[in-house]
Amino acid sequence: MTNSMEMAHVVLVTGPSGAGRTTAINFLEDAGFEAIDNVPLTLAPRLFEGPSLNRPLALGLDTRNRDFSAIQMMETIEELASKPSLKVEVLYLDCSVDVLIHRFSETRRRHHLSPDGAALAGIQMDLDLMQPARARANVLINTTTLSPNDLRSQINQYFVPQKVKKLAISVQSFSYKRGVPRGVDMMFDCRFLRNPYWDKGLSNQDGLSVAVQDYVAADKNFLPFRNQILTLAELVIPAHQAEGRSYLSIGFGCTGGKHRSVTMAEILCKDLQLSGWRVTIRHRELVTQRDVHG
Repeated sequence: MTNSMEMAHVVLVTGPSGAGRTTAINFLEDAGFEAIDNVPLTLAPRLFEGPSLNRPLALGLDTRNRDFSAIQMMETIEELASKPSLKVEVLYLDCSVDVLIHRFSETRRRHHLSPDGAALAGIQMDLDLMQPARARANVLINTTTLSPNDLRSQINQYFVPQKVKKLAISVQSFSYKRGVPRGVDMMFDCRFLRNPYWDKGLSNQDGLSVAVQDYVAADKNFLPFRNQILTLAELVIPAHQAEGRSYLSIGFGCTGGKHRSVTMAEILCKDLQLSGWRVTIRHRELVTQRDVHG
């Protein structure tokens, strides 16, 4: 069990669907939290019955939990908060009804509490069921007018102690055909590199494959390109950290987002890892994400 002198930090992230709960959990994960979303409420306390946690935990709770009821949710929160080995904080993501409706309309998702497809009815029911958790919240963030970067900044302010902050880096690959991802600070176009798509033996593979990476690396422009990016990264990353930033996003794009951009993202990720940086890597077109800690 966790020593009482070394309380494990647990952030329970909740709020109505569409208010940014999943985004907040992802940001906490980028900041070094272990993230678990939508665990059955009755099972949540069992997460702390084994060995002590070696890093803080972000636990997602909302009306989509399999055994959800407002009473069960509050009982789970209080049971966890009563454990002397845990420092439990409830983060509630709030949002206006109008903006929630707009977000559901943009994504064309059906609200899980509104089987007939009317988002408003589901949103109002969701808000009603969440009221006890809202009243219990240690931190309430209203996302109605917040950008993703604004939300990240507030989460870092509340939950990432200044003394342990270190710049978190997100490296991602993407396809230009599907559009440029939002929030990328540095972006590199890989479409000038030789394309494995045109090789019959490689077209069905992706940049996670050693064969594809070797094919891309054989391009005469590959090594100068990699070295220039690494030199730039070694300059700007510490400078961004010195300016107080906690997050930097680097993107690599190519035509299909599966070969050249993935290769470059993987290689930069390994280079940054060797330099001791905490890195999250995402391949948008491969639906792949993982954390790499230096």
